[in-house]
Amino acid sequence: MITKAEHQSRASDNKPAPRKVLYLHLSPGKGEDIAALLEDWLVVRVNSVQEARAAVYDCKFQVALVRFDELDQEQRLAFEQLVEEAPPINWIALVESEKVDKGALSQLIHDYFFDYYTLPLGDKGRYLSATLGHAYGLEQLRDLEYEQRRYREECQMVGASPAIMLVFSQIRKVAGVDATVLITGSSGTGKELIARAIHQRSRRQMGPFVALNCGALPENLVQAELFGHEKGAFTGAHCRKIGRIEAAMGGTLFLDEIGDLPLPLQVNLLRFLQEETIERVGGTETLYIDARVIAATHRDLKEEVKDGGFREDLYYRLNVLSIEVPDLKEREGDIELLANFFFRKFTEGQHHKVRGFSRKAIAAMNQHDWPGNVRELINRVRKAIVMTENRLITAADLGLESPEASRTLPTLEQARDQAEVQAIKRGLLHAHNNVSSAARLLGVSRMTLYRLMEKHQLLDSKKE
Repeated sequence: MITKAEHQSRASDNKPAPRKVLYLHLSPGKGEDIAALLEDWLVVRVNSVQEARAAVYDCKFQVALVRFDELDQEQRLAFEQLVEEAPPINWIALVESEKVDKGALSQLIHDYFFDYYTLPLGDKGRYLSATLGHAYGLEQLRDLEYEQRRYREECQMVGASPAIMLVFSQIRKVAGVDATVLITGSSGTGKELIARAIHQRSRRQMGPFVALNCGALPENLVQAELFGHEKGAFTGAHCRKIGRIEAAMGGTLFLDEIGDLPLPLQVNLLRFLQEETIERVGGTETLYIDARVIAATHRDLKEEVKDGGFREDLYYRLNVLSIEVPDLKEREGDIELLANFFFRKFTEGQHHKVRGFSRKAIAAMNQHDWPGNVRELINRVRKAIVMTENRLITAADLGLESPEASRTLPTLEQARDQAEVQAIKRGLLHAHNNVSSAARLLGVSRMTLYRLMEKHQLLDSKKE
């Protein structure tokens, strides 16, 4: 085990400090000299789960090795608790080759480990350092994501997937153009958040943001709500009322579920978009209104136009600029970010016993199809925080099937391939598709990264 004096001596050297790896040795006997195999690493050895727990809270580790043979139920539970409660670490297992396929051990590796090596290492020892470097780079990317995770400028939106990053880029572009915008996407994807983000980045940001759900009111009330009315215009109109269009003067009018707007009112809205004027219900005065219109719908308006349910001329007036919002299931990697974001939001400022999500809960969320999209995720997380009896939210707390129940268990080879693909995609995203930079982030050589990209069919027009 590295002593404190040795650690300080190395750190004081002019050379860059070596990367640290925690080595948890749970197997009886001496075993292989890992420190000798990993000359470029600072190996911190511990011999029990209790020592490992103290080490990970005392010092930041990105990667850890675990050497074990058989684990009894108590040891297994202690290790699972360590992994789930400790700061995020990529764990790599070292296990006897004849024991790797045993049910409990295989399941443990699948659930909690980044990779594994069979013993004795032999010639495989030279690859262990590269695998550690790969895992180290991935964890650094995860740390970077954690540091950068916060309310986004785009109206408190969260995400890092290519699909949502494209939306963020489109928001920045359309915000600078004072034209109508049509936002399309399934229910619960956050279309109003996008409309607010456009407003907040536009020249109208100091003006009002006024929203109206066209499908939330009876048809006979929508016109008065949208255009306003004069006193006595109809039964119950005891005084003049300013409509939503007029209230948006100098700002942005957001019309949600525009596909539900009745056909007679589509004519009135079209006239406003063409002439920028309105008349209140029961009035004769023509009012000039300077307001930007952003509309949203979960319907296919092109099909609605074909079926006669939506005016073609209004469709083209609204669809000057457009943004399509992806479903949550299409936002690879964002589910965990969003779940943790809303967990912090709902527990902020409270002395709460719940610390976060278990690994199995994260896996279950990543497998779920999310037909209700982000809205469904918010509801499940909020309910789980209130109802759970555990320190970590489980799949059952979220009302989701466990990964074991919902699909066939992948082989270790398949799990490793999935981890490699995800790591490569994240590395390329952070490096703006520059392969050399991505290789440095992932802790591998450029040629190794090219080989892995070819293996997983990820090669296209990446930059050198």
